[in-house]
Amino acid sequence: MQKNTTDLLTRREFIKGALVAGALLGGASLAGCLLSKKDELNVYNWSSYIGETTIQDFEDEFGVKVNYDNYSSNDELLAKMQAGATGYDIIVPNAYILEILKTGGLVQPLDMRKTPNFRNIGEKFRAPPFDPGPPTEEYKYSVPYLWGTTGIGYNEAKVTVPVDSWAILWDEAYKGRITMLREMRHVFATTFKYLGYPANSTDPDHLQRAKARLIEQKPLVSAYTSDTYMEMLASGDVWLSQGWSGDVYQVVAENQDVRYAIPKEGTTMYLDNVAIPAKAPHVELAHQFINYILRPEVSAGISNFVWYANPNEASYPYTNPEILNDPAIYPPKEVMDKLEFLKVLGEYEQQINEAWTEILA
Repeated sequence: MQKNTTDLLTRREFIKGALVAGALLGGASLAGCLLSKKDELNVYNWSSYIGETTIQDFEDEFGVKVNYDNYSSNDELLAKMQAGATGYDIIVPNAYILEILKTGGLVQPLDMRKTPNFRNIGEKFRAPPFDPGPPTEEYKYSVPYLWGTTGIGYNEAKVTVPVDSWAILWDEAYKGRITMLREMRHVFATTFKYLGYPANSTDPDHLQRAKARLIEQKPLVSAYTSDTYMEMLASGDVWLSQGWSGDVYQVVAENQDVRYAIPKEGTTMYLDNVAIPAKAPHVELAHQFINYILRPEVSAGISNFVWYANPNEASYPYTNPEILNDPAIYPPKEVMDKLEFLKVLGEYEQQINEAWTEILA
Protein backbone atom coordinates (compact mmCIF):
# COMPACT_ATOMS: atom_id res chain seq x y z
CA MET A 1 0.00 0.00 0.00
CA GLN A 2 2.87 2.37 -0.78
CA LYS A 3 1.92 5.45 -2.76
CA ASN A 4 2.59 9.12 -3.44
CA THR A 5 3.97 10.73 -0.27
CA THR A 6 2.79 14.28 -0.97
CA ASP A 7 1.56 15.83 2.28
CA LEU A 8 -2.14 15.01 2.62
CA LEU A 9 -3.21 18.27 4.20
CA THR A 10 -1.37 20.38 1.65
CA ARG A 11 -2.72 18.31 -1.22
CA ARG A 12 -6.32 18.60 -0.07
CA GLU A 13 -6.05 22.36 0.39
CA PHE A 14 -4.43 22.66 -3.02
CA ILE A 15 -7.27 20.74 -4.60
CA LYS A 16 -9.84 22.90 -2.85
CA GLY A 17 -7.97 25.95 -4.09
CA ALA A 18 -8.91 25.30 -7.70
CA LEU A 19 -6.75 23.77 -10.38
CA VAL A 20 -5.80 20.23 -9.51
CA ALA A 21 -5.38 16.80 -10.98
CA GLY A 22 -3.43 13.82 -12.25
CA ALA A 23 -3.08 11.98 -15.53
CA LEU A 24 -1.33 11.65 -18.84
CA LEU A 25 -2.62 13.14 -22.05
CA GLY A 26 -4.18 10.69 -24.45
CA GLY A 27 -3.65 12.60 -27.67
CA ALA A 28 -4.59 15.88 -29.30
CA SER A 29 -8.21 16.86 -29.77
CA LEU A 30 -9.43 18.76 -32.81
CA ALA A 31 -12.43 19.85 -30.77
CA GLY A 32 -10.10 21.78 -28.48
CA CYS A 33 -9.00 23.94 -31.39
CA LEU A 34 -12.58 25.06 -31.96
CA LEU A 35 -13.02 26.51 -28.49
CA SER A 36 -12.50 30.12 -27.57
CA LYS A 37 -9.90 31.07 -24.98
CA LYS A 38 -12.80 32.72 -23.14
CA ASP A 39 -14.50 29.41 -22.48
CA GLU A 40 -14.63 28.23 -18.90
CA LEU A 41 -15.71 24.96 -17.37
CA ASN A 42 -17.23 24.89 -13.88
CA VAL A 43 -16.68 21.60 -12.07
CA TYR A 44 -18.32 20.68 -8.75
CA ASN A 45 -16.73 17.58 -7.25
CA TRP A 46 -15.47 16.01 -4.04
CA SER A 47 -12.12 17.22 -2.75
CA SER A 48 -9.17 14.88 -3.36
CA TYR A 49 -11.14 13.16 -6.12
CA ILE A 50 -9.27 13.99 -9.32
CA GLY A 51 -5.81 13.31 -10.65
CA GLU A 52 -2.73 15.34 -9.88
CA THR A 53 -2.58 17.13 -13.25
CA THR A 54 -5.93 16.26 -14.85
CA ILE A 55 -7.34 19.77 -14.69
CA GLN A 56 -4.13 21.52 -15.76
CA ASP A 57 -3.65 19.10 -18.66
CA PHE A 58 -7.23 19.68 -19.83
CA GLU A 59 -6.78 23.44 -19.63
CA ASP A 60 -3.53 23.29 -21.59
CA GLU A 61 -4.89 21.07 -24.35
CA PHE A 62 -8.23 22.79 -24.81
CA GLY A 63 -7.15 26.37 -24.13
CA VAL A 64 -9.80 26.93 -21.45
CA LYS A 65 -10.05 27.77 -17.76
CA VAL A 66 -11.47 25.31 -15.25
CA ASN A 67 -13.09 26.55 -12.06
CA TYR A 68 -12.96 23.65 -9.59
CA ASP A 69 -15.28 23.77 -6.57
CA ASN A 70 -15.75 21.13 -3.85
CA TYR A 71 -18.51 19.69 -1.68
CA SER A 72 -17.98 17.48 1.35
CA SER A 73 -21.01 15.16 1.24
CA ASN A 74 -23.72 13.82 -1.04
CA ASP A 75 -26.26 15.59 1.14
CA GLU A 76 -24.51 18.91 0.50
CA LEU A 77 -24.49 18.36 -3.27
CA LEU A 78 -28.17 17.39 -3.31
CA ALA A 79 -29.23 20.32 -1.14
CA LYS A 80 -27.37 22.79 -3.33
CA MET A 81 -28.84 21.42 -6.55
CA GLN A 82 -32.37 21.30 -5.14
CA ALA A 83 -31.97 24.88 -3.92
CA GLY A 84 -31.51 25.96 -7.53
CA ALA A 85 -27.73 26.26 -7.84
CA THR A 86 -26.75 27.31 -11.35
CA GLY A 87 -23.46 27.78 -13.14
CA TYR A 88 -22.02 24.29 -12.76
CA ASP A 89 -21.19 22.30 -15.89
CA ILE A 90 -20.01 19.07 -14.27
CA ILE A 91 -21.14 17.36 -11.07
CA VAL A 92 -20.19 13.94 -9.67
CA PRO A 93 -23.17 12.41 -7.81
CA ASN A 94 -23.33 8.84 -6.61
CA ALA A 95 -26.01 6.42 -7.73
CA TYR A 96 -28.97 7.22 -5.51
CA ILE A 97 -28.32 10.98 -5.62
CA LEU A 98 -28.28 10.79 -9.42
CA GLU A 99 -31.67 9.09 -9.33
CA ILE A 100 -33.11 11.93 -7.27
CA LEU A 101 -31.58 14.55 -9.57
CA LYS A 102 -32.98 12.79 -12.63
CA THR A 103 -36.46 12.60 -11.14
CA GLY A 104 -36.29 16.28 -10.23
CA GLY A 105 -35.20 17.33 -13.72
CA LEU A 106 -31.92 18.71 -12.32
CA VAL A 107 -29.59 16.90 -14.73
CA GLN A 108 -29.79 16.71 -18.50
CA PRO A 109 -29.33 13.70 -20.78
CA LEU A 110 -25.90 13.35 -22.31
CA ASP A 111 -25.39 13.07 -26.03
CA MET A 112 -23.33 9.89 -26.03
CA ARG A 113 -22.30 10.53 -29.64
CA LYS A 114 -20.06 13.24 -28.22
CA THR A 115 -18.40 10.89 -25.73
CA PRO A 116 -17.09 8.00 -27.88
CA ASN A 117 -14.61 7.05 -25.14
CA PHE A 118 -17.57 5.64 -23.23
CA ARG A 119 -16.64 2.41 -25.05
CA ASN A 120 -13.79 2.08 -22.53
CA ILE A 121 -16.21 1.48 -19.66
CA GLY A 122 -16.53 -2.14 -18.59
CA GLU A 123 -19.68 -3.96 -19.64
CA LYS A 124 -21.01 -4.41 -16.09
CA PHE A 125 -20.94 -0.63 -15.49
CA ARG A 126 -22.43 0.57 -18.79
CA ALA A 127 -26.09 0.21 -17.89
CA PRO A 128 -26.42 0.41 -14.09
CA PRO A 129 -29.97 0.13 -12.72
CA PHE A 130 -30.08 3.81 -11.74
CA ASP A 131 -29.19 4.97 -15.29
CA PRO A 132 -29.62 2.18 -17.84
CA GLY A 133 -30.15 4.46 -20.84
CA PRO A 134 -32.28 3.58 -23.87
CA PRO A 135 -31.47 0.49 -25.95
CA THR A 136 -29.43 2.54 -28.43
CA GLU A 137 -27.29 4.06 -25.61
CA GLU A 138 -27.46 7.29 -27.59
CA TYR A 139 -28.53 9.20 -24.50
CA LYS A 140 -27.81 8.59 -20.82
CA TYR A 141 -27.72 10.89 -17.83
CA SER A 142 -24.26 9.96 -16.60
CA VAL A 143 -21.03 8.09 -17.22
CA PRO A 144 -19.34 6.06 -14.45
CA TYR A 145 -16.37 7.77 -12.83
CA LEU A 146 -14.94 5.77 -9.91
CA TRP A 147 -16.30 3.16 -7.55
CA GLY A 148 -15.53 1.83 -4.12
CA THR A 149 -16.86 0.57 -0.83
CA THR A 150 -17.76 1.98 2.56
CA GLY A 151 -15.65 0.34 5.24
CA ILE A 152 -13.44 1.04 8.23
CA GLY A 153 -10.15 2.89 8.17
CA TYR A 154 -8.12 2.01 11.24
CA ASN A 155 -4.74 2.54 12.87
CA GLU A 156 -3.29 -0.92 13.40
CA ALA A 157 -0.71 0.41 15.87
CA LYS A 158 -3.55 1.54 18.17
CA VAL A 159 -6.23 -1.03 17.38
CA THR A 160 -4.70 -4.41 18.07
CA VAL A 161 -7.83 -6.56 17.84
CA PRO A 162 -9.12 -7.78 14.44
CA VAL A 163 -11.08 -5.14 12.53
CA ASP A 164 -13.52 -7.42 10.76
CA SER A 165 -16.93 -6.25 11.98
CA TRP A 166 -18.91 -3.02 12.23
CA ALA A 167 -19.22 -3.87 15.93
CA ILE A 168 -15.85 -2.27 16.66
CA LEU A 169 -17.35 1.16 16.01
CA TRP A 170 -19.49 0.58 19.12
CA ASP A 171 -16.58 -0.51 21.32
CA GLU A 172 -16.24 1.78 24.36
CA ALA A 173 -12.50 1.09 24.45
CA TYR A 174 -12.19 3.54 21.56
CA LYS A 175 -14.34 6.36 22.93
CA GLY A 176 -13.34 9.67 21.34
CA ARG A 177 -11.21 7.88 18.72
CA ILE A 178 -14.05 7.08 16.30
CA THR A 179 -15.50 9.07 13.39
CA MET A 180 -18.61 8.36 11.36
CA LEU A 181 -19.47 9.75 7.96
CA ARG A 182 -21.77 12.77 7.86
CA GLU A 183 -23.86 10.89 5.31
CA MET A 184 -27.33 9.95 6.47
CA ARG A 185 -27.89 7.03 4.10
CA HIS A 186 -24.39 5.56 4.40
CA VAL A 187 -24.50 5.63 8.19
CA PHE A 188 -27.91 3.97 8.35
CA ALA A 189 -27.09 1.48 5.60
CA THR A 190 -23.99 0.21 7.36
CA THR A 191 -25.82 0.11 10.69
CA PHE A 192 -28.55 -1.95 9.00
CA LYS A 193 -25.88 -4.34 7.71
CA TYR A 194 -24.33 -4.56 11.18
CA LEU A 195 -27.74 -5.53 12.59
CA GLY A 196 -28.27 -8.13 9.86
CA TYR A 197 -30.74 -6.12 7.76
CA PRO A 198 -30.58 -5.10 4.07
CA ALA A 199 -28.80 -1.81 3.42
CA ASN A 200 -31.97 -0.40 1.85
CA SER A 201 -34.40 -1.68 4.47
CA THR A 202 -37.72 0.15 4.69
CA ASP A 203 -38.93 -1.73 7.75
CA PRO A 204 -39.88 0.86 10.43
CA ASP A 205 -38.75 -1.54 13.17
CA HIS A 206 -35.32 -1.83 11.55
CA LEU A 207 -35.08 1.96 11.43
CA GLN A 208 -35.93 2.32 15.12
CA ARG A 209 -33.41 -0.35 16.11
CA ALA A 210 -30.72 1.29 13.98
CA LYS A 211 -31.51 4.72 15.41
CA ALA A 212 -31.26 3.36 18.95
CA ARG A 213 -27.85 1.83 18.23
CA LEU A 214 -26.58 5.08 16.67
CA ILE A 215 -27.80 7.13 19.65
CA GLU A 216 -26.06 4.60 21.90
CA GLN A 217 -22.88 5.03 19.85
CA LYS A 218 -22.90 8.84 19.76
CA PRO A 219 -20.89 9.42 23.01
CA LEU A 220 -18.07 7.39 21.47
CA VAL A 221 -17.92 9.44 18.27
CA SER A 222 -15.37 12.22 17.96
CA ALA A 223 -16.95 13.67 14.80
CA TYR A 224 -19.44 13.03 12.01
CA THR A 225 -17.44 14.04 8.96
CA SER A 226 -17.12 13.06 5.32
CA ASP A 227 -13.92 14.96 4.58
CA THR A 228 -11.81 15.82 7.64
CA TYR A 229 -11.67 12.22 8.88
CA MET A 230 -8.77 11.68 6.48
CA GLU A 231 -6.61 14.24 8.29
CA MET A 232 -7.76 12.89 11.66
CA LEU A 233 -6.70 9.36 10.72
CA ALA A 234 -3.42 10.57 9.26
CA SER A 235 -2.50 12.53 12.39
CA GLY A 236 -3.48 9.72 14.75
CA ASP A 237 -6.17 11.84 16.43
CA VAL A 238 -8.67 9.07 15.65
CA TRP A 239 -8.05 5.36 15.29
CA LEU A 240 -11.27 4.12 13.66
CA SER A 241 -13.23 5.82 10.88
CA GLN A 242 -16.22 4.79 8.87
CA GLY A 243 -14.95 5.89 5.49
CA TRP A 244 -14.61 5.30 1.79
CA SER A 245 -11.98 2.95 0.40
CA GLY A 246 -10.10 5.43 -1.77
CA ASP A 247 -10.05 8.08 0.94
CA VAL A 248 -8.47 5.71 3.42
CA TYR A 249 -5.86 4.57 0.93
CA GLN A 250 -4.84 8.19 0.43
CA VAL A 251 -4.18 8.44 4.17
CA VAL A 252 -1.65 5.61 3.99
CA ALA A 253 0.79 8.01 2.30
CA GLU A 254 0.91 9.98 5.55
CA ASN A 255 0.53 7.23 8.12
CA GLN A 256 1.78 3.76 7.29
CA ASP A 257 -0.12 2.33 10.28
CA VAL A 258 -3.48 3.00 8.61
CA ARG A 259 -5.33 0.11 6.99
CA TYR A 260 -8.75 -0.44 5.39
CA ALA A 261 -11.23 -3.24 6.13
CA ILE A 262 -14.53 -4.33 4.65
CA PRO A 263 -16.61 -5.73 7.56
CA LYS A 264 -17.79 -9.33 7.38
CA GLU A 265 -21.46 -8.27 7.63
CA GLY A 266 -21.15 -6.59 4.24
CA THR A 267 -21.42 -2.96 3.26
CA THR A 268 -22.43 -0.52 0.57
CA MET A 269 -20.81 -0.28 -2.83
CA TYR A 270 -20.99 3.09 -4.50
CA LEU A 271 -20.50 4.20 -8.06
CA ASP A 272 -19.86 7.90 -8.55
CA ASN A 273 -20.92 9.31 -11.89
CA VAL A 274 -20.18 12.36 -14.01
CA ALA A 275 -23.30 14.29 -15.02
CA ILE A 276 -24.24 17.65 -16.51
CA PRO A 277 -26.73 19.85 -14.61
CA ALA A 278 -29.90 20.81 -16.45
CA LYS A 279 -28.91 24.49 -16.55
CA ALA A 280 -25.21 24.04 -17.31
CA PRO A 281 -23.88 27.08 -19.24
CA HIS A 282 -21.15 25.20 -21.17
CA VAL A 283 -22.72 21.95 -22.33
CA GLU A 284 -20.43 21.37 -25.31
CA LEU A 285 -17.30 21.82 -23.23
CA ALA A 286 -18.75 19.60 -20.51
CA HIS A 287 -19.12 16.76 -23.03
CA GLN A 288 -15.53 17.28 -24.13
CA PHE A 289 -14.34 17.10 -20.51
CA ILE A 290 -16.25 13.86 -19.98
CA ASN A 291 -14.78 12.33 -23.12
CA TYR A 292 -11.33 13.52 -22.02
CA ILE A 293 -11.41 11.86 -18.59
CA LEU A 294 -12.58 8.63 -20.25
CA ARG A 295 -9.27 8.34 -22.11
CA PRO A 296 -7.45 5.27 -20.73
CA GLU A 297 -4.29 7.15 -19.68
CA VAL A 298 -6.22 10.03 -18.10
CA SER A 299 -8.61 7.72 -16.27
CA ALA A 300 -5.68 5.63 -14.98
CA GLY A 301 -3.93 8.80 -13.82
CA ILE A 302 -6.94 9.64 -11.68
CA SER A 303 -7.04 6.16 -10.10
CA ASN A 304 -3.28 6.17 -9.52
CA PHE A 305 -3.59 9.39 -7.53
CA VAL A 306 -6.79 8.77 -5.55
CA TRP A 307 -6.60 4.95 -5.23
CA TYR A 308 -10.22 4.25 -6.12
CA ALA A 309 -11.43 1.37 -8.27
CA ASN A 310 -12.13 2.33 -11.85
CA PRO A 311 -14.95 1.16 -14.17
CA ASN A 312 -12.78 2.15 -17.16
CA GLU A 313 -11.30 -1.23 -18.11
CA ALA A 314 -9.21 0.29 -20.89
CA SER A 315 -7.28 2.15 -18.18
CA TYR A 316 -6.00 -1.01 -16.47
CA PRO A 317 -2.78 -1.37 -18.52
CA TYR A 318 -1.80 2.10 -17.23
CA THR A 319 -2.96 1.55 -13.64
CA ASN A 320 -0.64 0.84 -10.72
CA PRO A 321 -0.67 -2.98 -10.27
CA GLU A 322 -0.83 -2.52 -6.47
CA ILE A 323 -4.25 -0.96 -6.92
CA LEU A 324 -5.55 -3.60 -9.33
CA ASN A 325 -4.33 -6.49 -7.15
CA ASP A 326 -5.54 -5.19 -3.78
CA PRO A 327 -8.64 -7.19 -2.68
CA ALA A 328 -9.82 -4.28 -0.51
CA ILE A 329 -10.03 -2.10 -3.65
CA TYR A 330 -11.16 -4.74 -6.16
CA PRO A 331 -12.87 -7.26 -3.81
CA PRO A 332 -13.19 -10.97 -4.65
CA LYS A 333 -16.58 -12.43 -5.55
CA GLU A 334 -17.42 -13.64 -2.05
CA VAL A 335 -17.08 -10.06 -0.78
CA MET A 336 -18.80 -8.51 -3.79
CA ASP A 337 -21.81 -10.71 -3.09
CA LYS A 338 -22.30 -8.88 0.23
CA LEU A 339 -22.17 -5.39 -1.28
CA GLU A 340 -25.27 -3.31 -2.02
CA PHE A 341 -25.90 -0.12 -3.95
CA LEU A 342 -27.98 2.48 -2.12
CA LYS A 343 -31.42 2.96 -3.65
CA VAL A 344 -33.87 5.84 -3.58
CA LEU A 345 -36.41 4.98 -0.87
CA GLY A 346 -39.12 7.49 -1.73
CA GLU A 347 -41.26 8.76 1.13
CA TYR A 348 -39.48 6.46 3.58
CA GLU A 349 -36.38 8.58 3.18
CA GLN A 350 -38.12 11.35 5.14
CA GLN A 351 -38.40 9.00 8.11
CA ILE A 352 -34.68 8.27 7.90
CA ASN A 353 -33.99 12.00 7.71
CA GLU A 354 -36.02 12.62 10.87
CA ALA A 355 -34.12 9.86 12.68
CA TRP A 356 -30.80 11.30 11.47
CA THR A 357 -31.74 14.78 12.70
CA GLU A 358 -32.54 13.33 16.09
CA ILE A 359 -29.17 11.56 16.25
CA LEU A 360 -27.21 14.69 15.38
CA ALA A 361 -29.23 16.97 17.69
